[in-house]
Amino acid sequence: MTVAQPDVTVVIGAYEAMPYLVECLASLEAQTIDPERIEVIAVDDGSTDGTGECLEEFAGRAPMPVTVIRQANSGGPSGPRNIGLGKATGRYVFFLDADDRLGHEALQRMVAMADRAGTDVVLGRVEGVNRGAPKSMWGRTLERTDVHSSNIKYTLSAQKLFRRELLVRHGIRFDESLFTGEDALFTMEAYLRANGVSVIADYTCYYLVGRDDGKHVTKSGSYTLRFDSARRLTDLIADLVPEGPRRDRLMLRPLTVTLLPQFGPRFLKDSDRVRRHKLELAKPLMDAHWSDDVARHLKVEERLRLHLVAEQRLELLLDAVKFTAARKQAPALLARRGRRVYLVYPHFRDRAAGIPDSVYLASSREARAFPGYREGGPATVLRRAAHRARHLLTSPGRPAPEPKTPTAA
Repeated sequence: MTVAQPDVTVVIGAYEAMPYLVECLASLEAQTIDPERIEVIAVDDGSTDGTGECLEEFAGRAPMPVTVIRQANSGGPSGPRNIGLGKATGRYVFFLDADDRLGHEALQRMVAMADRAGTDVVLGRVEGVNRGAPKSMWGRTLERTDVHSSNIKYTLSAQKLFRRELLVRHGIRFDESLFTGEDALFTMEAYLRANGVSVIADYTCYYLVGRDDGKHVTKSGSYTLRFDSARRLTDLIADLVPEGPRRDRLMLRPLTVTLLPQFGPRFLKDSDRVRRHKLELAKPLMDAHWSDDVARHLKVEERLRLHLVAEQRLELLLDAVKFTAARKQAPALLARRGRRVYLVYPHFRDRAAGIPDSVYLASSREARAFPGYREGGPATVLRRAAHRARHLLTSPGRPAPEPKTPTAA
């Protein structure tokens, strides 16, 4: 008898997951999708708290086929996920962390969305339970989008539905040499290689659970690991996305989410040796990927700190970080009759510092918060005039302008 291919393989990597694993498995058992359409590959990564026994008990009673693999601890989530991915037979793969849980209709909705839209990755709305969760990408449900046209670059955790054929075709796996940020690298590559991405924003598919004991599958790691993660992510983007505005905008994710926090308030508590080491680690990354085109997309406060990191200006950087840590609002200086707003963060127009005014120039979005700002200027006026001209020329029913009769010279 031929066994039908399952629609989705759920891969669970579990380490010291009790008692959270109980609710995780209950949410899997309660899925509204037909159990025959699911298979589960669960990998116990050397747990000593009964996690393996709980998985085996679940395998004995679950309505769907469950394979339990028990192994010595690998030191991170990548190994167990890769083992599960290697044994998966489903059309799609979903990575479920053992301390989180699914919404009842999650798998049914995500598989239906992928089949209907023909997309390779589906994001289901995430909510945090006793912890934060990403929010900016859940504005509305999108049957088809991509990493350039939405905010999905700000959710790079692995808890997504991936078309397995995409992962196999491109050899996309979790990098076992990384102990933090491995899921970001995996998910960003899938986004960039995908034939479209779908977003389910009107139903909570995934509950991200904050553990009281701090033993999450993903380990925080030392600061050096964060720089490794940022470097690998920026290199991936540079390899897969041609130079230009799209690449510039994608670079914001590793620079602001992974790198910039290393030069935030915690930087003030670091020893001088660690501070200098962090700048040393950042230098090759900033030399390769920092540019004015990337910088202009940032808020002034973020831009200033990263500019000083790129320039290796430790003392000036400390002044900027102290200002950030104090949560002060920088005064605004309006110029050109209100059409430009400079935010007066430390060392603005300090000749000795020599930081260009452009570092302090607020974007239109940031400048709108300040009274007296007049959005516009010559460039904006020209753009609006060009837009009106295009509208007039392309409006249906409007006759094309008659050509002028040439005159003799």
